[in-house]
Amino acid sequence: MNQNKQHYLLNRAEEASKLLKEHLDNDNVVRVISHNDSDGISAAGVICNTIAQEGGKFHVSLVPRLKDEFLDRLAREKYKLFFFSDMGSGYVEKIGRLKGNAIIADHHQTMDTTGDDIESLVHVNPHLFGLDGTRDVSASGVTYLTVRPLDKVQLTGLALVGAFGDMQYSDGFQGVNQTILTEAIESGTVEEQEDLKIASKAEPLYKALAHTFQPAIPGISGDLEASQGFLEKMGISYGIKFTDLANEEKDFLRERLVDMNPHIFGKVYSVPKEDPALRNLENYSEILDACGKNKNHSVGLSICLGDRKSAIQEGVEFLKKYHDTLLKGISWIRREGSQEMDHAQYIYTEDKEKKKIMGTLASLGMDLNILNPEKPVITLSRMHDEVKISGRTTLEMTSKGVNLGFALEQAAKSFNGAGGGHNIAAGAVIPYRELENFKNLVNDIISTQVS
Repeated sequence: MNQNKQHYLLNRAEEASKLLKEHLDNDNVVRVISHNDSDGISAAGVICNTIAQEGGKFHVSLVPRLKDEFLDRLAREKYKLFFFSDMGSGYVEKIGRLKGNAIIADHHQTMDTTGDDIESLVHVNPHLFGLDGTRDVSASGVTYLTVRPLDKVQLTGLALVGAFGDMQYSDGFQGVNQTILTEAIESGTVEEQEDLKIASKAEPLYKALAHTFQPAIPGISGDLEASQGFLEKMGISYGIKFTDLANEEKDFLRERLVDMNPHIFGKVYSVPKEDPALRNLENYSEILDACGKNKNHSVGLSICLGDRKSAIQEGVEFLKKYHDTLLKGISWIRREGSQEMDHAQYIYTEDKEKKKIMGTLASLGMDLNILNPEKPVITLSRMHDEVKISGRTTLEMTSKGVNLGFALEQAAKSFNGAGGGHNIAAGAVIPYRELENFKNLVNDIISTQVS
Protein backbone atom coordinates (compact mmCIF):
# COMPACT_ATOMS: atom_id res chain seq x y z
CA MET A 1 0.00 0.00 0.00
CA ASN A 2 2.78 2.42 0.92
CA GLN A 3 4.45 1.77 -2.44
CA ASN A 4 1.27 3.10 -4.02
CA LYS A 5 1.35 6.26 -1.91
CA GLN A 6 5.03 6.77 -2.77
CA HIS A 7 4.16 6.28 -6.42
CA TYR A 8 1.61 9.15 -6.27
CA LEU A 9 4.10 11.37 -4.44
CA LEU A 10 6.76 10.63 -7.09
CA ASN A 11 4.29 11.47 -9.85
CA ARG A 12 3.58 14.83 -8.23
CA ALA A 13 7.32 15.44 -7.82
CA GLU A 14 7.80 14.68 -11.50
CA GLU A 15 5.24 17.36 -12.38
CA ALA A 16 7.30 19.81 -10.33
CA SER A 17 10.45 18.65 -12.10
CA LYS A 18 8.94 19.33 -15.52
CA LEU A 19 7.92 22.81 -14.45
CA LEU A 20 11.41 23.52 -13.08
CA LYS A 21 13.06 22.26 -16.28
CA GLU A 22 10.79 24.42 -18.42
CA HIS A 23 11.86 27.55 -16.52
CA LEU A 24 15.54 26.58 -16.61
CA ASP A 25 15.33 25.99 -20.36
CA ASN A 26 13.88 29.50 -20.70
CA ASP A 27 16.78 30.92 -18.68
CA ASN A 28 14.51 32.18 -15.88
CA VAL A 29 16.10 32.92 -12.51
CA VAL A 30 14.51 30.68 -9.87
CA ARG A 31 13.48 32.40 -6.61
CA VAL A 32 14.25 29.90 -3.82
CA ILE A 33 12.81 30.32 -0.29
CA SER A 34 13.74 27.80 2.39
CA HIS A 35 13.83 27.33 6.16
CA ASN A 36 17.01 28.27 8.05
CA ASP A 37 17.50 25.01 9.99
CA SER A 38 19.54 21.95 9.04
CA ASP A 39 16.80 20.40 6.88
CA GLY A 40 15.91 23.71 5.25
CA ILE A 41 19.54 24.52 4.42
CA SER A 42 20.04 20.99 2.98
CA ALA A 43 16.86 21.37 0.93
CA ALA A 44 18.08 24.72 -0.42
CA GLY A 45 21.40 22.98 -1.15
CA VAL A 46 19.62 20.29 -3.18
CA ILE A 47 17.62 22.70 -5.34
CA CYS A 48 20.39 25.31 -5.77
CA ASN A 49 22.98 22.66 -6.72
CA THR A 50 20.54 21.29 -9.28
CA ILE A 51 19.88 24.72 -10.80
CA ALA A 52 23.63 25.46 -10.97
CA GLN A 53 24.41 22.07 -12.54
CA GLU A 54 21.71 22.69 -15.15
CA GLY A 55 23.37 26.00 -16.01
CA GLY A 56 20.64 28.10 -14.39
CA LYS A 57 20.57 30.96 -11.88
CA PHE A 58 18.86 31.31 -8.52
CA HIS A 59 18.19 33.94 -5.87
CA VAL A 60 17.82 32.33 -2.44
CA SER A 61 16.46 33.47 0.95
CA LEU A 62 16.66 31.37 4.12
CA VAL A 63 14.05 32.46 6.65
CA PRO A 64 12.93 31.29 10.14
CA ARG A 65 9.26 31.15 9.09
CA LEU A 66 6.93 32.39 6.38
CA LYS A 67 5.27 35.61 7.43
CA ASP A 68 2.53 37.49 5.64
CA GLU A 69 4.74 40.55 5.15
CA PHE A 70 7.46 38.41 3.52
CA LEU A 71 4.88 36.88 1.18
CA ASP A 72 3.58 40.38 0.39
CA ARG A 73 7.12 41.33 -0.56
CA LEU A 74 7.43 38.25 -2.80
CA ALA A 75 4.15 39.21 -4.45
CA ARG A 76 5.88 42.37 -5.72
CA GLU A 77 8.83 40.43 -7.15
CA LYS A 78 8.89 39.74 -10.87
CA TYR A 79 10.29 36.18 -10.88
CA LYS A 80 8.67 33.58 -13.12
CA LEU A 81 9.24 30.63 -10.75
CA PHE A 82 9.18 30.54 -6.94
CA PHE A 83 10.47 27.40 -5.21
CA PHE A 84 9.53 26.95 -1.53
CA SER A 85 11.24 24.20 0.43
CA ASP A 86 10.59 23.15 4.04
CA MET A 87 7.77 25.69 4.20
CA GLY A 88 4.76 26.87 2.25
CA SER A 89 2.18 24.15 2.87
CA GLY A 90 0.40 26.42 5.35
CA TYR A 91 0.21 29.28 2.80
CA VAL A 92 -0.91 27.51 -0.35
CA GLU A 93 -3.57 30.07 -1.33
CA LYS A 94 -1.25 33.07 -0.89
CA ILE A 95 1.55 31.36 -2.79
CA GLY A 96 -0.94 30.53 -5.55
CA ARG A 97 -1.53 34.26 -5.96
CA LEU A 98 2.15 35.10 -6.66
CA LYS A 99 2.88 36.50 -10.12
CA GLY A 100 4.81 33.50 -11.49
CA ASN A 101 4.56 29.74 -11.13
CA ALA A 102 5.35 28.14 -7.79
CA ILE A 103 6.59 24.80 -6.51
CA ILE A 104 6.15 23.88 -2.84
CA ALA A 105 8.37 21.03 -1.60
CA ASP A 106 7.35 20.70 2.04
CA HIS A 107 6.74 17.95 4.59
CA HIS A 108 4.78 19.76 7.32
CA GLN A 109 1.14 19.01 8.03
CA THR A 110 -0.95 20.87 5.47
CA MET A 111 -3.30 23.31 7.08
CA ASP A 112 -5.49 25.13 4.59
CA THR A 113 -6.01 23.99 1.01
CA THR A 114 -4.13 21.36 -0.99
CA GLY A 115 -3.70 23.67 -3.97
CA ASP A 116 -4.75 20.98 -6.44
CA ASP A 117 -7.06 23.46 -8.14
CA ILE A 118 -4.43 26.20 -8.51
CA GLU A 119 -3.11 26.15 -12.09
CA SER A 120 0.14 28.00 -11.44
CA LEU A 121 1.23 25.80 -8.53
CA VAL A 122 2.66 22.31 -7.97
CA HIS A 123 2.41 21.23 -4.32
CA VAL A 124 4.65 18.29 -3.37
CA ASN A 125 3.99 17.09 0.18
CA PRO A 126 3.89 13.52 1.60
CA HIS A 127 0.81 14.37 3.73
CA LEU A 128 -1.25 14.90 0.55
CA PHE A 129 -0.77 11.21 -0.24
CA GLY A 130 -1.21 9.73 3.23
CA LEU A 131 2.53 9.53 4.01
CA ASP A 132 4.08 10.85 7.20
CA GLY A 133 6.27 13.95 6.93
CA THR A 134 7.59 13.42 10.45
CA ARG A 135 9.20 10.04 9.73
CA ASP A 136 8.94 9.11 6.05
CA VAL A 137 10.70 12.04 4.42
CA SER A 138 12.19 15.45 5.26
CA ALA A 139 12.08 18.64 3.18
CA SER A 140 15.49 17.94 1.64
CA GLY A 141 14.11 14.53 0.62
CA VAL A 142 10.96 16.02 -0.91
CA THR A 143 13.15 18.57 -2.72
CA TYR A 144 15.37 15.76 -3.98
CA LEU A 145 12.27 13.99 -5.39
CA THR A 146 11.48 17.12 -7.42
CA VAL A 147 14.94 17.07 -9.08
CA ARG A 148 15.38 13.28 -9.24
CA PRO A 149 14.03 13.02 -12.81
CA LEU A 150 16.97 15.25 -13.86
CA ASP A 151 19.31 12.43 -12.77
CA LYS A 152 20.72 13.95 -9.57
CA VAL A 153 21.66 10.80 -7.66
CA GLN A 154 24.83 12.50 -6.37
CA LEU A 155 22.54 14.76 -4.28
CA THR A 156 21.05 11.81 -2.34
CA GLY A 157 23.62 12.34 0.45
CA LEU A 158 22.45 15.91 0.96
CA ALA A 159 18.82 14.75 0.85
CA LEU A 160 19.57 12.44 3.80
CA VAL A 161 21.56 15.11 5.71
CA GLY A 162 18.27 16.99 6.08
CA ALA A 163 16.51 13.84 7.32
CA PHE A 164 19.16 13.50 10.05
CA GLY A 165 18.74 17.20 10.80
CA ASP A 166 15.01 16.66 11.34
CA MET A 167 15.59 13.64 13.64
CA GLN A 168 14.00 11.19 11.18
CA TYR A 169 16.59 8.52 11.83
CA SER A 170 15.56 6.56 14.86
CA ASP A 171 16.26 2.84 14.42
CA GLY A 172 16.85 3.34 10.73
CA PHE A 173 15.18 5.21 7.90
CA GLN A 174 11.71 4.34 6.69
CA GLY A 175 9.38 5.22 3.83
CA VAL A 176 10.71 7.62 1.20
CA ASN A 177 13.95 8.11 3.18
CA GLN A 178 14.62 4.38 2.80
CA THR A 179 13.97 4.63 -0.96
CA ILE A 180 16.44 7.54 -1.24
CA LEU A 181 19.00 5.67 0.90
CA THR A 182 18.78 2.59 -1.32
CA GLU A 183 19.42 4.77 -4.39
CA ALA A 184 22.31 6.49 -2.61
CA ILE A 185 24.00 3.20 -1.66
CA GLU A 186 23.40 1.48 -4.99
CA SER A 187 24.93 4.41 -6.85
CA GLY A 188 27.97 4.43 -4.53
CA THR A 189 27.21 8.00 -3.38
CA VAL A 190 26.72 6.89 0.24
CA GLU A 191 28.36 4.06 2.20
CA GLU A 192 26.95 2.24 5.22
CA GLN A 193 29.06 0.89 8.11
CA GLU A 194 28.58 -0.19 11.71
CA ASP A 195 30.28 2.22 14.09
CA LEU A 196 30.22 3.95 17.46
CA LYS A 197 28.15 7.14 17.21
CA ILE A 198 30.12 9.50 19.41
CA ALA A 199 30.33 13.21 18.62
CA SER A 200 33.94 13.17 17.48
CA LYS A 201 36.89 10.85 17.23
CA ALA A 202 39.32 13.74 16.97
CA GLU A 203 38.71 15.60 20.24
CA PRO A 204 39.62 14.47 23.79
CA LEU A 205 37.44 11.50 24.70
CA TYR A 206 35.74 13.09 27.72
CA LYS A 207 34.60 15.99 25.51
CA ALA A 208 33.53 13.67 22.69
CA LEU A 209 31.27 11.74 25.08
CA ALA A 210 29.85 14.84 26.79
CA HIS A 211 29.14 16.31 23.33
CA THR A 212 27.28 13.19 22.16
CA PHE A 213 23.61 14.11 22.03
CA GLN A 214 22.40 11.92 19.14
CA PRO A 215 21.91 9.39 20.66
CA ALA A 216 22.17 10.76 24.19
CA ILE A 217 24.16 8.90 26.87
CA PRO A 218 22.23 9.16 30.16
CA GLY A 219 24.35 10.68 32.92
CA ILE A 220 27.19 11.64 30.55
CA SER A 221 25.84 13.73 27.64
CA GLY A 222 26.09 17.39 28.53
CA ASP A 223 28.24 16.80 31.62
CA LEU A 224 32.04 17.10 31.25
CA GLU A 225 32.77 16.14 34.85
CA ALA A 226 30.59 13.03 34.76
CA SER A 227 32.25 12.05 31.49
CA GLN A 228 35.73 12.40 33.02
CA GLY A 229 34.70 10.37 36.07
CA PHE A 230 33.21 7.63 33.88
CA LEU A 231 36.47 7.25 31.91
CA GLU A 232 38.69 7.41 34.99
CA LYS A 233 36.66 4.64 36.62
CA MET A 234 37.27 2.50 33.54
CA GLY A 235 40.98 3.25 33.70
CA ILE A 236 40.96 5.08 30.37
CA SER A 237 42.87 8.36 30.13
CA TYR A 238 40.12 10.95 29.63
CA GLY A 239 42.28 13.32 27.54
CA ILE A 240 43.11 10.75 24.86
CA LYS A 241 41.38 10.77 21.46
CA PHE A 242 39.24 7.79 20.50
CA THR A 243 41.47 7.13 17.49
CA ASP A 244 44.48 6.74 19.82
CA LEU A 245 42.91 4.06 22.04
CA ALA A 246 44.19 0.49 21.82
CA ASN A 247 41.73 -1.90 20.15
CA GLU A 248 40.79 -3.66 23.39
CA GLU A 249 40.13 -0.27 25.03
CA LYS A 250 37.87 0.66 22.11
CA ASP A 251 35.94 -2.61 22.54
CA PHE A 252 35.68 -2.18 26.32
CA LEU A 253 34.42 1.39 25.96
CA ARG A 254 31.93 0.36 23.28
CA GLU A 255 30.49 -2.39 25.51
CA ARG A 256 30.03 0.00 28.42
CA LEU A 257 28.38 2.66 26.24
CA VAL A 258 26.04 0.12 24.59
CA ASP A 259 24.90 -0.92 28.09
CA MET A 260 23.92 2.71 28.72
CA ASN A 261 22.25 3.26 25.35
CA PRO A 262 22.07 0.44 22.78
CA HIS A 263 21.62 3.01 19.99
CA ILE A 264 25.18 4.30 20.50
CA PHE A 265 26.50 1.57 18.20
CA GLY A 266 24.89 1.03 14.84
CA LYS A 267 24.74 1.94 11.20
CA VAL A 268 26.46 5.15 10.15
CA TYR A 269 26.25 6.67 6.71
CA SER A 270 29.00 8.54 4.96
CA VAL A 271 29.83 10.13 1.62
CA PRO A 272 33.36 8.83 0.92
CA LYS A 273 34.14 11.63 -1.55
CA GLU A 274 33.30 14.36 0.99
CA ASP A 275 35.58 16.60 3.03
CA PRO A 276 36.52 14.70 6.27
CA ALA A 277 34.47 17.08 8.48
CA LEU A 278 31.34 16.37 6.43
CA ARG A 279 31.87 12.74 5.50
CA ASN A 280 29.50 11.39 8.16
CA LEU A 281 25.97 12.51 7.20
CA GLU A 282 24.93 13.02 10.80
CA ASN A 283 27.97 15.26 11.52
CA TYR A 284 27.21 17.19 8.34
CA SER A 285 23.66 17.82 9.57
CA GLU A 286 24.95 18.99 12.97
CA ILE A 287 27.31 21.49 11.34
CA LEU A 288 24.44 22.90 9.23
CA ASP A 289 22.24 23.05 12.33
CA ALA A 290 24.96 24.97 14.19
CA CYS A 291 25.26 27.44 11.27
CA GLY A 292 21.50 27.96 11.43
CA LYS A 293 21.44 28.44 15.19
CA ASN A 294 24.31 30.89 14.89
CA LYS A 295 22.27 32.90 12.36
CA ASN A 296 24.95 32.28 9.73
CA HIS A 297 22.76 30.36 7.29
CA SER A 298 24.83 31.55 4.36
CA VAL A 299 27.86 29.66 5.72
CA GLY A 300 25.71 26.51 5.84
CA LEU A 301 24.49 27.05 2.31
CA SER A 302 28.05 27.72 1.07
CA ILE A 303 29.06 24.35 2.54
CA CYS A 304 26.18 22.62 0.69
CA LEU A 305 27.05 24.37 -2.58
CA GLY A 306 30.68 23.31 -2.40
CA ASP A 307 31.89 26.92 -2.13
CA ARG A 308 34.04 25.82 0.76
CA LYS A 309 37.18 27.94 1.27
CA SER A 310 36.68 28.98 4.89
CA ALA A 311 33.06 27.84 5.27
CA ILE A 312 33.75 24.36 6.69
CA GLN A 313 36.18 25.75 9.26
CA GLU A 314 33.58 28.31 10.30
CA GLY A 315 30.89 25.63 10.49
CA VAL A 316 33.07 23.46 12.73
CA GLU A 317 33.70 26.47 15.02
CA PHE A 318 29.95 27.17 15.22
CA LEU A 319 29.42 23.53 16.22
CA LYS A 320 31.95 23.83 19.06
CA LYS A 321 30.28 27.01 20.26
CA TYR A 322 26.90 25.31 20.01
CA HIS A 323 28.08 22.34 22.08
CA ASP A 324 29.28 24.72 24.80
CA THR A 325 25.91 26.49 24.83
CA LEU A 326 24.17 23.10 25.10
CA LEU A 327 26.33 22.06 28.07
CA LYS A 328 25.32 25.24 29.88
CA GLY A 329 21.67 24.75 28.92
CA ILE A 330 21.60 21.17 30.18
CA SER A 331 23.05 22.11 33.55
CA TRP A 332 20.41 24.88 33.69
CA ILE A 333 17.48 22.46 33.20
CA ARG A 334 19.12 20.02 35.63
CA ARG A 335 19.04 22.83 38.19
CA GLU A 336 15.69 24.42 37.38
CA GLY A 337 13.57 21.57 36.01
CA SER A 338 10.25 22.41 34.36
CA GLN A 339 6.91 23.76 35.51
CA GLU A 340 4.65 20.70 35.29
CA MET A 341 0.91 20.84 34.64
CA ASP A 342 -1.33 17.78 34.34
CA HIS A 343 -0.60 17.07 30.68
CA ALA A 344 2.25 19.36 29.65
CA GLN A 345 5.37 20.92 31.16
CA TYR A 346 6.94 24.31 30.46
CA ILE A 347 10.41 25.84 30.53
CA TYR A 348 10.69 29.62 30.23
CA THR A 349 13.62 31.90 29.44
CA GLU A 350 14.46 35.49 28.60
CA ASP A 351 18.17 34.68 28.09
CA LYS A 352 19.49 35.39 24.59
CA GLU A 353 21.83 32.36 24.33
CA LYS A 354 19.28 29.87 25.68
CA LYS A 355 16.56 31.07 23.28
CA LYS A 356 18.50 29.62 20.34
CA ILE A 357 18.51 26.10 21.75
CA MET A 358 15.22 25.74 23.62
CA GLY A 359 13.75 23.13 21.26
CA THR A 360 16.91 21.02 21.45
CA LEU A 361 17.01 21.37 25.25
CA ALA A 362 13.42 20.11 25.41
CA SER A 363 14.32 16.95 23.47
CA LEU A 364 17.55 16.36 25.38
CA GLY A 365 15.81 16.95 28.71
CA MET A 366 13.53 14.00 27.90
CA ASP A 367 16.32 11.83 26.39
CA LEU A 368 18.47 12.30 29.49
CA ASN A 369 15.51 11.79 31.86
CA ILE A 370 15.99 15.24 33.39
CA LEU A 371 12.45 16.12 32.26
CA ASN A 372 9.43 13.83 32.44
CA PRO A 373 9.13 12.06 29.04
CA GLU A 374 5.44 11.31 29.76
CA LYS A 375 4.47 14.97 29.22
CA PRO A 376 5.25 17.10 26.16
CA VAL A 377 7.80 19.84 26.87
CA ILE A 378 6.70 23.32 25.76
CA THR A 379 9.50 25.89 25.77
CA LEU A 380 8.71 29.60 26.07
CA SER A 381 11.23 32.24 24.95
CA ARG A 382 10.26 35.83 25.55
CA MET A 383 10.95 38.25 22.67
CA HIS A 384 9.78 41.71 23.84
CA ASP A 385 5.97 41.56 23.71
CA GLU A 386 5.85 38.15 22.01
CA VAL A 387 6.73 34.65 23.15
CA LYS A 388 8.35 32.18 20.81
CA ILE A 389 7.25 28.62 21.52
CA SER A 390 8.77 25.22 20.73
CA GLY A 391 7.06 21.97 21.63
CA ARG A 392 8.70 18.54 21.74
CA THR A 393 7.43 15.11 22.68
CA THR A 394 8.32 11.43 22.20
CA LEU A 395 7.19 8.88 19.60
CA GLU A 396 5.56 7.00 22.45
CA MET A 397 3.39 10.02 23.33
CA THR A 398 2.42 10.60 19.68
CA SER A 399 1.31 6.96 19.53
CA LYS A 400 -1.03 7.81 22.45
CA GLY A 401 -2.57 10.59 20.40
CA VAL A 402 -0.45 13.67 21.16
CA ASN A 403 -0.22 15.99 18.14
CA LEU A 404 1.75 19.11 19.03
CA GLY A 405 1.42 20.65 15.56
CA PHE A 406 -2.34 20.67 15.98
CA ALA A 407 -2.28 21.69 19.69
CA LEU A 408 0.04 24.67 19.15
CA GLU A 409 -1.76 25.78 16.00
CA GLN A 410 -5.17 25.72 17.73
CA ALA A 411 -3.97 27.36 20.94
CA ALA A 412 -1.95 30.08 19.18
CA LYS A 413 -4.87 30.89 16.86
CA SER A 414 -7.11 31.48 19.88
CA PHE A 415 -4.81 34.32 21.02
CA ASN A 416 -4.01 35.98 17.65
CA GLY A 417 -0.81 34.00 17.29
CA ALA A 418 0.34 31.47 14.71
CA GLY A 419 1.68 27.95 15.03
CA GLY A 420 1.97 24.48 13.58
CA GLY A 421 4.44 21.74 12.67
CA HIS A 422 4.57 18.00 13.24
CA ASN A 423 2.89 15.78 15.82
CA ILE A 424 6.24 15.26 17.59
CA ALA A 425 7.73 18.76 17.23
CA ALA A 426 6.03 22.09 16.58
CA GLY A 427 6.34 25.83 17.13
CA ALA A 428 4.25 28.95 17.64
CA VAL A 429 4.42 32.67 18.40
CA ILE A 430 1.89 34.40 20.68
CA PRO A 431 1.50 37.78 22.44
CA TYR A 432 3.27 37.76 25.83
CA ARG A 433 0.19 39.00 27.67
CA GLU A 434 -1.67 35.80 26.71
CA LEU A 435 1.05 33.48 28.05
CA GLU A 436 -0.79 32.05 31.07
CA ASN A 437 -4.00 31.53 29.08
CA PHE A 438 -2.03 29.86 26.31
CA LYS A 439 -0.32 27.46 28.74
CA ASN A 440 -3.68 26.43 30.19
CA LEU A 441 -5.24 25.95 26.77
CA VAL A 442 -2.36 23.79 25.44
CA ASN A 443 -2.63 21.67 28.61
CA ASP A 444 -6.39 21.24 27.95
CA ILE A 445 -5.95 20.40 24.25
CA ILE A 446 -3.32 17.75 25.05
CA SER A 447 -5.59 16.29 27.73
CA THR A 448 -8.31 15.74 25.10
CA GLN A 449 -5.76 14.21 22.69
CA VAL A 450 -4.63 11.55 25.16
CA SER A 451 -7.99 10.75 26.74
